[in-house]
Amino acid sequence: MKTGRLEAFSDGVLAIVITIMVLEMKAPEDTNLAGLLEVAPVFLSYLLSFIYLGIYWNNHHHLLQVTQKVNGKILWANLHLLFWLSLIPFATSWAGENFKTSEPIALYGFILLMSAIAYWLLEMQLIKFHDDNFPLKKITRRGTKEHISIIVYILSIPLAFFNSWTSIACFILVAIMWIVPDRRLEDFSK
Repeated sequence: MKTGRLEAFSDGVLAIVITIMVLEMKAPEDTNLAGLLEVAPVFLSYLLSFIYLGIYWNNHHHLLQVTQKVNGKILWANLHLLFWLSLIPFATSWAGENFKTSEPIALYGFILLMSAIAYWLLEMQLIKFHDDNFPLKKITRRGTKEHISIIVYILSIPLAFFNSWTSIACFILVAIMWIVPDRRLEDFSK
């Protein structure tokens, strides 16, 4: 199978996820600056989640640009990734409204962890299905960013129960690491 339908479906799901996420944001009841400041945590959680979804969309796009073909296992691995990404609006809403509380931040970290694992599993399925000349196989040999991300997410979950801001800092750190796609992958997808 070619990758076109997989990419189009994934793009559609991510567009819906972002739409749901923005629709979850409610305008403040007050019409002054104080009212706007009250919803600032909700907006900032939306901003972080939007960046995360953008990172996944961008990297997913580059991933599929170097992929020639897919099979059923790859389709299921992709659906697994989309499942975890589709939970981001729920976690974003809960964390944004309760950013000082441990459980919502820990859940947000857990969903980010599972999304990272799902993305890694998708990469592994793509590598297994292609030959040794597959560009992704050469690029992901070490997988340093993937491993660091997963470790930081694992640490962020218990950290949420000690200090939610430390967990949030972990999420921001990983987002900064991934905001620019791997240049090697970009070069192969040209």
